[in-house]
Amino acid sequence: MKKKIEQVKQTVAQLGKKMLESGLVAGTWGNISCRINGENLVVITPSGMDYNNIQPSDMVLLDLDGGVVEGTRKPSSEAPLHLAIYRNRDDISGIVHTHSEVATAFSVVREPIEPVVEDAAMLVGGSVEVAGYALPGTEKLAQNVVAALGNRYAVLMANHGLVGVGRRVEEAFTVCQVVEKCARIYAWAKTLGKPVILPDQDVFVLSQLYRGSYGQPKK
Repeated sequence: MKKKIEQVKQTVAQLGKKMLESGLVAGTWGNISCRINGENLVVITPSGMDYNNIQPSDMVLLDLDGGVVEGTRKPSSEAPLHLAIYRNRDDISGIVHTHSEVATAFSVVREPIEPVVEDAAMLVGGSVEVAGYALPGTEKLAQNVVAALGNRYAVLMANHGLVGVGRRVEEAFTVCQVVEKCARIYAWAKTLGKPVILPDQDVFVLSQLYRGSYGQPKK
């Protein structure tokens, strides 16, 4: 298991740099976590560290109750949010929280990002709803996010940012990228006219297709 944990730490550290380079966050904000498959353990980014300099050894290993199992750094202040999602979603193994600009703008006006493009419908499985506002790092925020997320794969935190989840942490990162792209298209479309939102049934079919048969078969 030690080797598995070290591999996850490496992946999370790499995604932290990628998240910063992609413009999904600025400075030290945002956070990433990954559940260790088969274990009630989660690797999470440390609080307030520069993603350009972050190393696998800086990651913190938590149990699902928030206890520190391994690591010398203070874990992300949003650890309660990550752990609440894991406790409520057995299908989720990765979580990425970003402050991407257009998606966050929707969170500021408290308006969901609707599924207006097919890749977002596939990855999210519906609209990206807005969780009720609560102060960052609080259990109340965690509860609000879990409720608004439901069985979908992305949720907005009011006046705060975006949370993407996935079966793998890499998928959660892709969710955040695609939601930001969808938010930009949706905002532009609103300036041109009335956007046409994909029907619920089509969104369901697209989501099932993505999770069931999209991509190459596993060997």
